[in-house]
Amino acid sequence: MQARQNLGRTIAAHAVLITWTLVALFPVFVIVVNSFKSRKAIFADPLSLPLPSNFDMVGYTTVMHQGDFFQYFLNSMIVTVGSLFCVLLFGAMAAFALSEYRFKGNTLMGLYLALGIMIPIRLGTVAILQMMVATGLVNTRTALVLVYSAQGLPLAVFILSEFMRTVSDDLKNAGRIDGLSEYTIFFRLVLPLVRPAMATVAVFTMIPIWNDLWFPLILAPGEEVKTITLGSQVFIGQFVTDWNAVLAALSLAILPVLVLYLLFSRQLIRGITAGAVK
Repeated sequence: MQARQNLGRTIAAHAVLITWTLVALFPVFVIVVNSFKSRKAIFADPLSLPLPSNFDMVGYTTVMHQGDFFQYFLNSMIVTVGSLFCVLLFGAMAAFALSEYRFKGNTLMGLYLALGIMIPIRLGTVAILQMMVATGLVNTRTALVLVYSAQGLPLAVFILSEFMRTVSDDLKNAGRIDGLSEYTIFFRLVLPLVRPAMATVAVFTMIPIWNDLWFPLILAPGEEVKTITLGSQVFIGQFVTDWNAVLAALSLAILPVLVLYLLFSRQLIRGITAGAVK
């Protein structure tokens, strides 16, 4: 009876996740479809599919010839992957320390890190900009990686610490008896068991970083370090907007996010539904 209830809860969780995924992907569908249509067709019937009568690749042609789109794309990849690496590595290490070791101030330290979830990092934009100017990191990808790492760490610590508390103490103690160091226990025993949680953190951290416009505009507006989101703004003017180019640029920018989402999707579903079968 219990197994049947657990199966029902898992199926329900999967159904809800699939439904919301389809709802979330509908705007993506509209953007991609309209990127292959003429400007007139975009405004006349935005939900129609590209047909021979309205098919037009002018948006992609404009994107390839105006601005350095591939450099923008590369900058976004470097910033996103570098930030994810720092968030997952340092977030997992901090979560392991908070969940494994008992020391004075453990709870306060966890609450302090959790404050980063409730207080937006953008409130400190002026101080962050002053800090980057003082350290000479303005107009560098390093500045973006540092800011996004700080932005993603609170959520990573909050989620991963809860999962790491479920790892068997007997397993970790057996490793210590066998002479394994704490680093070996962390990397070889604990991390493989919390991969679903790591994938969940990666997905929820990756999308805001890739789509962010605020910090690239303030910290790295230089042409050689522009991200894809900031680079797409070149097609948006005060009086005239090249919607074909904007939609084409956004369609190309969506592809890496979808690929990374598909790579992490299985572990993401396991991480989200882990609590549904307890």
